[in-house]
Amino acid sequence: MKKNIFTSILFLLFISLSAQSNDVFCEQVSALQQLIKTEHYSPKPLNDSLSKGVYGLFLKTLDPDKEFFISKDYDLFSSDTYELDNYIQAGTCGFIDKYIETLKERILNAKAIIESLEKETLDYSGRDTLYFDADKSNKVLLDNTQTRRLWSKRLRYKIATTALEDDSIFDHVKANFKTLVSELKIKVLKRQLCVLDEMLLQNGGLEKFVKESFLNAMAAYQDPNSTFFNLSEKKLFEDGLSANQLSFGINTEKNRDGDIVIAYITPGSVAYENGSFDPNDIIQSLTSGNDQLETYCISNDDVMAFTNDEKHMTVTFKIKKRNGSIQQIELTKSLLKVEENLTRAYIIDGGSKLGYINIPSFYTDMESVNGLGLANDVAKELYKLNKENITGLILDLRFNGGGSMKEASDLAGMFIDRGPVSVLKYKNGDTYTVRDPNRGTLFNKPIVILINAFSASASEYFASTLQDYNRAILVGSTTHGKASAQVLLPLSDTDDLGFCKLTVEKFYRITGKSHQSVGVIPDIELPSLYDNFDTRERYEDFALQNDSIQTKYKFTPLKPLPIEKLDAESKNRIGANGIFDEIKSINEQLVENYIKKNISYPLTLDAIHQDISSYIELWERYYSIIAEQKASYSVKNTTSTEDVLQYNSDETKSNEEIMEAISKDIYINEAYSILSNYINQN
Repeated sequence: MKKNIFTSILFLLFISLSAQSNDVFCEQVSALQQLIKTEHYSPKPLNDSLSKGVYGLFLKTLDPDKEFFISKDYDLFSSDTYELDNYIQAGTCGFIDKYIETLKERILNAKAIIESLEKETLDYSGRDTLYFDADKSNKVLLDNTQTRRLWSKRLRYKIATTALEDDSIFDHVKANFKTLVSELKIKVLKRQLCVLDEMLLQNGGLEKFVKESFLNAMAAYQDPNSTFFNLSEKKLFEDGLSANQLSFGINTEKNRDGDIVIAYITPGSVAYENGSFDPNDIIQSLTSGNDQLETYCISNDDVMAFTNDEKHMTVTFKIKKRNGSIQQIELTKSLLKVEENLTRAYIIDGGSKLGYINIPSFYTDMESVNGLGLANDVAKELYKLNKENITGLILDLRFNGGGSMKEASDLAGMFIDRGPVSVLKYKNGDTYTVRDPNRGTLFNKPIVILINAFSASASEYFASTLQDYNRAILVGSTTHGKASAQVLLPLSDTDDLGFCKLTVEKFYRITGKSHQSVGVIPDIELPSLYDNFDTRERYEDFALQNDSIQTKYKFTPLKPLPIEKLDAESKNRIGANGIFDEIKSINEQLVENYIKKNISYPLTLDAIHQDISSYIELWERYYSIIAEQKASYSVKNTTSTEDVLQYNSDETKSNEEIMEAISKDIYINEAYSILSNYINQN
């Protein structure tokens, strides 16, 4: 009897705690729905369409690689497909429990499968087949037998790829493969178990993950740039480097596979200046003196603690690049000060004397009284370039993901003589015309702007303005296609329910047209390694649609630029040297064989090696093309920069590497030729 009473008390306690937790979740759901309704630029109605959309996004977040849920789970969940709107309306949140319980059951099942594989002999004879399908939308595991087969194949593949990464000489790997499998099996299995344990025990546990995934799905259904943040995520989003902090300038995060990856590189930091790091690089280890940290089965907090340690002034980062190569890069912390320029101008001289400025982002100093940022830094560099008597300017916005719209407006105003810059539209239909109020310009000579698929938001805002005024020639590839602005709003007055980054306005070109979901189209298009990678916003679920508005003002563009003639000359030039044809060929192979991969081959070491080698060879081919590029110009510092560098040997070395990269960049080379031709024709 006592045992039954005790069990009943525990059961009632569990029910009580679960109910309390769901009460908070219900508050979050209700508050988020209300916030979306009142603040989102174009809130979607609470109906069956919303239910179906949120349902799909929710499941995609819970099991993105379709490695946990099986057919009967989807049968269980399917009753919610058109009911979520009713649950939200009624404030009923008990539906979430079955997702928490089912996901937990499937993760525990995956752990049991992986643990059992430790005692099995792993088969690399080719009796099993590896399947790669970039489109997983219709793939569902039927039962536990298929789940076991999936995990067995995945782990065998991971063991083989780890062996190939650790030793670049294939004959060595093949000769010792049985021994390597025995050694690596434990390491790989433990790593995967660690990933699964982290899913179960991550901050706040699995319950928090599932509930916040639902809140994220609610926000993302409105548009892909709206998202839910808990308090710690909000802090990470808002925190940048402080004005006087010694740092490497690398922000990291842990991905779903348990890898520590680079999330963001701060412009102006030592990592940014080094130029060897890219977002999504995997950090495999960190070494400082006798201290070493392997990033196997550790939290992102451990990595941050190591890099922030005052004793670790110089650290060697072992990173795995997207192309599969492993690099060892040594960095020494530097002081990033707000008052320092994060941009630097260079002179490109090969007959025509042109200026070059790379703009990494439209950064701003939110803490400064005058809010000076990118536009102010560029103004200083333009002053230096004008003293050098340049005849034209190349502005590089490739890989610039955006930033402050005010900085973009201020920068545009430096190149146009008063007038409208853009039009903002709010949810009530009202519009506001952003204008450049200042007469005159800081620079009135010809300009080329380099853009690509990763130029987004404020970059597009700036580039499209100069294109509409016929003030610049846009060269490269079509941009990302984001023409919306977001704000971070709390779900409650006390901040305890979380936050939402919510889209609250759209912006339009001064013609009334929008680049939303279509991007800014260059005047002169160049083949890109990233063509057809499907990274632009239009490929995101529920991206805002493109539209246009009627404008109430007139603007006076400059006389039309001779785009047709310059484009024809560019096509003749790139056709003659063959470099861009080679890049186009590499791109097509990457897209077909890897980005949209849909192949199968036997699960053998030889077949895996062939697949990986083909991928690495494509990237090596690309890098060799870049390395062999011979510039048609020399790259120099401005006189002002030379005066500064003579007192800083460390910065001099970094600066020399940047100048060499500029000289070998085939896109800057072609931009130089285009701009030189235009100047010579005028």
